[in-house]
Amino acid sequence: AQVRSLLGELRGHPPLGWVRPFRAPHHGVSAAGLIGGGSGLAQPGEISRSHHGVLFLDELAEFQAPVLQALRQPLETGRVSLTRSGGSVSYPARFTLVAATNPCPCGWAGDPVRSCRCAPGAIDSYQRRLSGPLLDRIDLKVGVRRIKLETLASEPTGERSAPVRERVVAARSRQLARQGCLNAQLKPARLRLLAALEPVSRRTLERWAEQRGLTARGFHRAWRVARTSADLEGAEQIGERHILEALGYRLQDVAA
Repeated sequence: AQVRSLLGELRGHPPLGWVRPFRAPHHGVSAAGLIGGGSGLAQPGEISRSHHGVLFLDELAEFQAPVLQALRQPLETGRVSLTRSGGSVSYPARFTLVAATNPCPCGWAGDPVRSCRCAPGAIDSYQRRLSGPLLDRIDLKVGVRRIKLETLASEPTGERSAPVRERVVAARSRQLARQGCLNAQLKPARLRLLAALEPVSRRTLERWAEQRGLTARGFHRAWRVARTSADLEGAEQIGERHILEALGYRLQDVAA
């Protein structure tokens, strides 16, 4: 509500909204539009508008590289500091980043039915628009294959959203009761204290990180994801299966 008030968006509306924000800016958005800026005193951007909500970036590789690079510091700290002619300001920006992108310019690389029309150099250039440091800050990376057309007309299968939501709410409550914050906000020192690893789990994480060249940031992020996986399962200790699940979401880091 404070961010919306600063932007003059509360006129004629209730001051408090109980629905978390969901923002989905176009890939042509400027750095000022996404991060914040403008002349005089800098105004909040999309990352502050999505504070405590979701920022969805569709066609991630189509965004301008400088715009994406500007996301790195806010993703790490949950705030953005801006200096303009009118002065310096700091805005909250603790959001969940959800992004989607094609594997290549034509979109068919790796498809089992249609062949890709892109030259190898074009694919490499397209994928390199997403820098390693930015990808390192994304905890879960999942490749999605095309689904069979006949499944589009049939009843959906798999687990429904309601029971999944119940597990998520329970896991969040467990984290808040244990440490007063979510796992994603644990600094390394508190992570070692509150999310201690069993010997087997620790050896698996250290060996995988050493062999695959995982960064220190990636190491701690995989550790936090493993703790969250255990919380979703209702497990007190982080087992080796939780570590392997978390590392499975970082396989694309190694491929890159």
